Parts: sequence; structure tokens; C-alpha cells
Amino acid sequence: MSSSSDANIITLLNNTTNQLNRYLAISIFLFGIIGNALNTLVLSQRALRLNPCSWLFLVSSMAYSISIVSGLVPRFLSSWNADLTNTNPLLCKLRIFIFFNSLTIAFWLIMLATIDRWLSSSINANHRQKSTLKNAQHGMICIMIVSTMIQIQQLVCFEANLTNAPIKCYTKTVACSILSDMTFALITVLIPLLVMFILGLMIISNVRQTQARLRPMNMPIDSNDGQHTTTVVFGRQKKTDRQLLKMLFVQILVILALTFPLALSKLYTTFTRNTYKSPLRNTIENFIFNLLLNLVNAASGMPFYIYTLTGGSIFRKALFDLVKSLREKMRW
Repeated sequence: MSSSSDANIITLLNNTTNQLNRYLAISIFLFGIIGNALNTLVLSQRALRLNPCSWLFLVSSMAYSISIVSGLVPRFLSSWNADLTNTNPLLCKLRIFIFFNSLTIAFWLIMLATIDRWLSSSINANHRQKSTLKNAQHGMICIMIVSTMIQIQQLVCFEANLTNAPIKCYTKTVACSILSDMTFALITVLIPLLVMFILGLMIISNVRQTQARLRPMNMPIDSNDGQHTTTVVFGRQKKTDRQLLKMLFVQILVILALTFPLALSKLYTTFTRNTYKSPLRNTIENFIFNLLLNLVNAASGMPFYIYTLTGGSIFRKALFDLVKSLREKMRW
């Protein structure tokens, strides 16, 4: 009875995994590619791209698009047994390298945007002067070079046609698994999230300090009806900076919620790789891994929708201006 029950659960989970890779992956792919394409068009407008934080959002959207294509196309192809990266070693290595490298670059660019917001919100004039488009561009170049050097090990560690792994294109040895998983967990996810969290608290502190310095003493003013009113000025913080900060904080929370579970899952898979597991346990772990992998790709497709909902009038106005200009071009 137990064996029959396990077989039914295994069949159910395998079918569910196949459906996730087929339909959920396609859905994430479509809304992610469309969202990042709109992001690129909106943020590339002159009013936004000259802001260092917006410019970093723009480049990160491009990196997200690359990670979505390299991460999701093989997912739904595998549901029809048409994923060549599962059987071709070269395609397997290239796909994994491009996926992890683009994802790392995207996350680190968001971290760099957090650093820029911290600089721009500082009460120290020297710090504020460092928040420039030129510095953001230099930082982007450094991130791309460092990320490529770190992720180059994926070309060596991954192999196709593996059977004792969650997916066929996976790390070929335990040592490679530890190296790849620790790189993803620490370099791609945890370190940038930790830096973003710490700097987020420092940004809040900077904003409060600025407000405290600019807040004048409460001064009573006599009105015509003899009542007293109080006027309080909270400082002249730019509207654009406030909205960009809000967009940044929400994006940090989304990255944490959708990527951290996969980092833990990959570490668990690595350290239990040589442990005997029943077929049912293997099926359950493979199902969880595939689900979390789709969630990571969903994180790459969320920025446009985050910016639209939290970006306030500045982002939505840029979006409406883009739609208006496209309509005028279509009329011509």
C-alpha cells in the first residue's frame, strides 16, 4: 500500500513539475520580457536616464531580460523534451554561465543603486557630490568585469546528461556543487541583499537627519479669527529621489522573498548530495527546486510592475509620455 501510494505521489509531482515548467515558465517569460522591454523604453527617456539611480535601473532591466531568456526558455522546452542544454555540454555550460552572470550583474546593479541613494541622501556635501552618472557608469563596468570573473567557473563545473541531480544540466561533482551554490547564495543573493539592507537603514537615518536639520522652530501666527496656526517645513527633498527610493526598497524586498529560498535549497541539495534518498524524497526535492527556480526568474520580471505601482507620478508620467509618443508615430 505504501509503495503504491508513493508511486502515485511521484507521478503527481512529476506531472505538476512538468506543468509548472510548461505554463508557469511561459507566463513568467511573457510578462517578464514585456515588463523589462517597457522598463528599458521608459527609463531610457532623457528625463530619467540622466539620473544615476534611474540609469542603473535601466541597465539592470537589460540584465534581467538576458537572465529571463537564458533561464526560462530551457524550462518550458524541457517540458516537451526539447531542451538541448540537457544533452549538449557546450550549450549547457553557456546557458548556465549567461544566466548566473546576468542575474548577478542585475542584483549588484540594484545594490549599486542603493549606494547611490545613500550618497544622494547624505547630509555630507562631499558624499552627495559622488552621486553622479559618471560614477554609476564606472561602477557598472566594474560589476560586469568582477561578475564575469566570478561566474567563469560555471563553464567548468556544469555538465549535461546528469541523472543524480535536480535537472540534467547541473554541477558534475560535489566540489563543483559547493563552489557554484556558495557563489550563488553568497555572491549573487546574500551579500548584495545584506549591503542593500544595511544601506537602506542608513538612508532612512540620512533622511531623518536632513528633515531634523531643515525643520524650523514652530512659530505661532495670528490669524484673522484670533486662532493660532503652526507651520512646519520638512525640507526640500526632491520628489524624484523619494520615489526612486520607494521603488528601490520594494524591489529589495521582492528580491529577498523570491531568491533567498532557492539559495537555501541549493545549499541543502549540495550538502545532501551523497545521502541516500528515496525516490519519493528525490521527487519532492526536484519539485521544490523547479518551483523555486521559476520564482527566481519571476524576480527578474517584476521591476517594471514594481516601478509602475510604487514609482509615483514620475515613472507613470514617463510611461504615459512613451505611450503617447508611440501613438503619434503610429498615426503618421
